[in-house]
Amino acid sequence: MTIDERLEALTQSVELLAAMHRDTEKRNAEALDQMRAAARQNEQIHGEMMLAIVRLGRIVEAHNGQLDDHENRIDKLEGGQ
Repeated sequence: MTIDERLEALTQSVELLAAMHRDTEKRNAEALDQMRAAARQNEQIHGEMMLAIVRLGRIVEAHNGQLDDHENRIDKLEGGQ
């Protein structure tokens, strides 16, 4: 193998590696974009879940108050107080 053939082989190898590197960078950029989109969606879902939990907590508090009131009414009807 002559020096020119070796240089040509090395040039082709470097060009192939460079093309592979560009392809990998492109795929990584696409994957990063997808992960960012998923993170935004997860943040939105998390926010909605937190609002739902707060609403459920308020409902529980309201129902507990109603139950206490009913227990007081029952006690009064039974002559307990």
